[in-house]
Amino acid sequence: LLQGQRAEWAAKWRQLCDGLDPLAPADENRLAEIAAAWTDYLHQCKSQGLHFIQPGRFVLPGDMAGAPALQFFPWPDVDAFGESKLAQADKQTNAGMLRERFNYYCEKVVKGFYKNHFLRFDRQIVLVDCLQPLNSGPQAFNDMRLALTQLMQSFHYGQRTLFRRLFSPVIDKLLFAATKADHVTLDQHANMVALLQQLIQDAWQNAAFEGISMDCLGLASVQATTSGVIEVNGEKIPALRGNRLSDGAPLTVYPGEVPSRLPGQAFWDSQGFQFEAFRPQVMDVDKPLPHIRLDAALEFLIGDKLR
Repeated sequence: LLQGQRAEWAAKWRQLCDGLDPLAPADENRLAEIAAAWTDYLHQCKSQGLHFIQPGRFVLPGDMAGAPALQFFPWPDVDAFGESKLAQADKQTNAGMLRERFNYYCEKVVKGFYKNHFLRFDRQIVLVDCLQPLNSGPQAFNDMRLALTQLMQSFHYGQRTLFRRLFSPVIDKLLFAATKADHVTLDQHANMVALLQQLIQDAWQNAAFEGISMDCLGLASVQATTSGVIEVNGEKIPALRGNRLSDGAPLTVYPGEVPSRLPGQAFWDSQGFQFEAFRPQVMDVDKPLPHIRLDAALEFLIGDKLR
C-alpha cells in the first residue's frame, strides 16, 4: 500500500520506525510518537480523497482519543527481523506491546462494533460515492475499489467469515446505492449504476449465492440541483443547475459522462469532466426536501414491514 504518494506521505512515520528496535524493551513514549505519525499519515490520505484508511478509528477516535488502544501501527520491515520472531516477541518489548494493543483493538473495538451495531439488523444498505474518486484520479479510484472490496469481505455472508462467526446474521435484503445522483445529469444515472455494479460484482455474486434479495440504484437523499438543457454551438445538451457548495455561486453545468465500466488508462488520459459539489436548495419550511429515489430505497428495504 505504501506506493506512490502514499509513500511520500508516510515518510516521517517510516523514518521514525527505522530508528526503533522492535525487540528492545517497550518505550511507550516512542511508540506514542510513531503512532501519532501514522495517524497523521492516515489523515493526509483522507484529506486527499483516499478511502482505504486503516485502522479507521485512528481518524475518527471519538471517546478513544489519546487512549493507548489507538497507539499502535504496522511494522514496515517485517523481513528484516523475521515474521515469526516479531510474532513471538515478549509483550514487554516494542513489538510485543504493539501486538497486544492491536489484538485488544481487534477484540474490543472491531468485534464490539459488529456486535453493537449489526446484531439485530435484517436489512442493509451500502452507500458508495463513485464521483469523488473519479474526480480525484486513478489513485483515489483504485483506492476506493480496494476499500470497498475489503469492506464487503467483512460483511461476507459465508459460513467462515468474521460476520458469521460473531453471530448468526439474518440479513435478507441488501441495497447498493450510488450516492450524489443529483450531481450528474439524468442521462448518466444508468452509467452510475452500471459502474457501481462493476465495483461490487464479487459481493453481489456472494450475496446472491446466499439467497439474499438485492438491488442497486442511484440515490440522492437531498436533491441539490435541478435538471435542464443548455445550448452549445447549436446543440442542446443536458445540464444541472444549482449553487456551488464552496461559495454559493449559481452554476449551470454539464459535469460530463460517467463511465459505465471500470475506467482504464485511456479514460484517465482523456478525462474531461469535473463533478461540482452543490449546496442544498433553499426550501420553504412547509415543503418536503426533494430527493432522488429515496422512496424507492425505502420501499425496497422496509416496504414489506409497513404493509
